[in-house]
Amino acid sequence: MPSPSESSSPIAVITGGEGDLAQSIGTELRQAGFDVLAPGRDTLDVTSADSVRSFFAGVKHLDLLVNNAGVCHDVSVAKMSEEEFDHVVDVNLKGTFFVSQSAVKLMSKQRHGHIINIGSYSALSGPAGQANYAAAKAGLIGFTQSIAKEYGARNIRANCVLPGFLETKMTRHLLENAEWREGLLSQHTLGRLNTPQDVARFIAFLHSLENVSGQVFQLDSRVRRWA
Repeated sequence: MPSPSESSSPIAVITGGEGDLAQSIGTELRQAGFDVLAPGRDTLDVTSADSVRSFFAGVKHLDLLVNNAGVCHDVSVAKMSEEEFDHVVDVNLKGTFFVSQSAVKLMSKQRHGHIINIGSYSALSGPAGQANYAAAKAGLIGFTQSIAKEYGARNIRANCVLPGFLETKMTRHLLENAEWREGLLSQHTLGRLNTPQDVARFIAFLHSLENVSGQVFQLDSRVRRWA
């Protein structure tokens, strides 16, 4: 079989490829006909400009980039170390910059492409104990909109998806606390959480909407005022 860079099928890259959400997105996109590259950190360390350049040197064509790599270190500001702040920003925001920079160079030559950044409701709500994560994800929204404006004339789209709180291997330990889980569910008007599979279906659908760019999509049932 041809390698993904030589295939006639559309090519998607998903960062943070070992996570539950990335796996669901990869499955959905493959079913939609994509060749999918979903590298883990050993193959693509988004915090390393050299690692990103090395990875993209082997990618000759790119239709969809999903910036999914992310990390949390929840702690109050007074107790947060500089390293904890920097690491969360480096992975969630700066890493998206490194990867997107390589992606737009490819997409600009092609005159088409789509970047989907995986954001968080924390960007809108600023939860206590997540100053580093909320700041990084809020920055991601602005970053998304800037890319959409900069590269729209080259037929490159950029959108941001806020999946909602998902039950994954990274969050499962939190949901084991019955009181905490009840409090979380009470914030959702439907009384239930979104799923990685539903997020993946939305991402595949969003990619098919060729006239949508620069938008932010919240995928759960938490309701907030927008002004």
